[in-house]
Amino acid sequence: MTELLFRGGRVYTGPARPSGSRASAAAATVPADPTGGPAAGLTEAAFAEAVLVRDGRVAAVGDEAEVAAQAGPRHQTVDLAGRLLTPAFTDAHIHPIQAGLERAKCDLSEVFGLAAYVQRIAVYARDHPGKEWIDGGGWDMAAFPGGLPHRTQLDFVDRPVYLIQRDHHAAWVNTRALRIAGISADTPDPADGRIERDPDGTPSGVLHEGAMDLVGLLTPRASAADVDDALMDAQAHLFSLGITGWQDAIVGSYAGSDDHFPAYLSAAASGRLRARVVGALWWDRARGAEQIDELAERRAQAGGLFSAGSVKIMQDGIAENFTAAVIEPYCNCGPDQRGLSYVDPELLKGYVAELDRRGFQVHFHAIGERAVRESLDALESTSPRNRHHIAHLQIVEPSDVPRFARLGVTANLQPLWATHHLQMDELCIPYLGERRSSWQYPFADLVRTGARLCAGSDWPVSSADPLQGMHVAVNRTEPGGSVHAGYPTAQTPFLPHQSLDLATVMAAYTAGSAWINHDDEAGVIAAGNRADLVVLDRDPYALPAKEIWTTQVAMTFAAGELVYERRG
Repeated sequence: MTELLFRGGRVYTGPARPSGSRASAAAATVPADPTGGPAAGLTEAAFAEAVLVRDGRVAAVGDEAEVAAQAGPRHQTVDLAGRLLTPAFTDAHIHPIQAGLERAKCDLSEVFGLAAYVQRIAVYARDHPGKEWIDGGGWDMAAFPGGLPHRTQLDFVDRPVYLIQRDHHAAWVNTRALRIAGISADTPDPADGRIERDPDGTPSGVLHEGAMDLVGLLTPRASAADVDDALMDAQAHLFSLGITGWQDAIVGSYAGSDDHFPAYLSAAASGRLRARVVGALWWDRARGAEQIDELAERRAQAGGLFSAGSVKIMQDGIAENFTAAVIEPYCNCGPDQRGLSYVDPELLKGYVAELDRRGFQVHFHAIGERAVRESLDALESTSPRNRHHIAHLQIVEPSDVPRFARLGVTANLQPLWATHHLQMDELCIPYLGERRSSWQYPFADLVRTGARLCAGSDWPVSSADPLQGMHVAVNRTEPGGSVHAGYPTAQTPFLPHQSLDLATVMAAYTAGSAWINHDDEAGVIAAGNRADLVVLDRDPYALPAKEIWTTQVAMTFAAGELVYERRG
């Protein structure tokens, strides 16, 4: 029998049940007085002094003396030394295998600007002379005028180049790649994408959304060993950030990527998968309801720590390339530019109803306010027991905000995006307009109207670090160390009335995200629950709000087993 006694610090056990409320501890958020100040009293946090873990589960939690008295003679003590113990984090929207693959290729995510990109690409090409293609990703739209790089900036490479944008909604290619793919001025745009063009109609080297496949499908496929290595690399990285569970937001073939379902099956069967993972099975928007039987077959194949009871429907694109679905036209873009609804809204209702009837959770991508509304409309008569959720929620028309609570739909937040940075200030706000821009990332309004929250990162689109996301949710400013931290308005709070308190956003990353994954034994430190735990190197509740980002993970435990310890 293995016993661990955590003592000597403070224990955040999860969201407390407010006095007089019937909300469960797993609910992550509770409504607050809408007249109160931002981030004021949205969630009450519960704390304890010590935790006893026995054979991978929480045996006791409470006062240190009482918990210590229950420990056996051979227990091991983990001295918190004034640090904070929390439930481990769950990422409710992430792409870890894709991230691992990109980390092994030409990875631009840690640098910024054309000169830095060119240097890194040149070094990678030099160090990999045998590669037929130079591929990878992580470039930022904000590094280029109008958000658009050009093919000629990559033509110094003597091979075809295919680099996925940081947001994964576009690809940057060189002239050679376009020629290999046969893309010319005469090539029509696909129905679900756009080929960016020079004034004379020549493809410029940027492929948006579904147009990415025109080149992406020609790039070399990752081997099964490559994918497995990527999953293991990603799992280790996520453990280092305190994440022991996640929902992979695309399991299936999308935009030139391979299907990662077999990799999860293999890792789960062999025991190499040690995190608990839900795969969100990709909804092929070129098909209809006939694919539901296939999705059900896939769900039945999953097992062990990997389940596949969620279906991912991408309803629109992103605002920066005008593919996010909006109600009124984008400003300065012509009267017909309202973005794209990838699935016909009327057909969507029938698809979602059938998925719901068959017990699937639906996981929506919705950026623009029209896509959010179409997703809510499709969920109007569904069952809350399936725990449906809508991710991203960049723009939500105010009348739709209360519908989340009314329909029992969870708001899946990616807090890192809710700041002033070049992409927001130059590629979003001028085209959204002042009124619509004020509807962005309405975190506090969602909570005040009773919505349940979960949270994720969308890694590799942005950092997977939950503590960075918590910093932004509380401050609505860029965390220190971010590539955007030096932007002139990065420390000016973005719509600060929509900020959350730390207890609310931490509950979203723990109890809320575990709940969305149907993992009712995690997210809260309580007797009988699985001992998925994180020791933080400091207590962020004791820090000034602007220093939350400095908090790091010191130790991560999965089912009571140490899976990460920070050295030094």
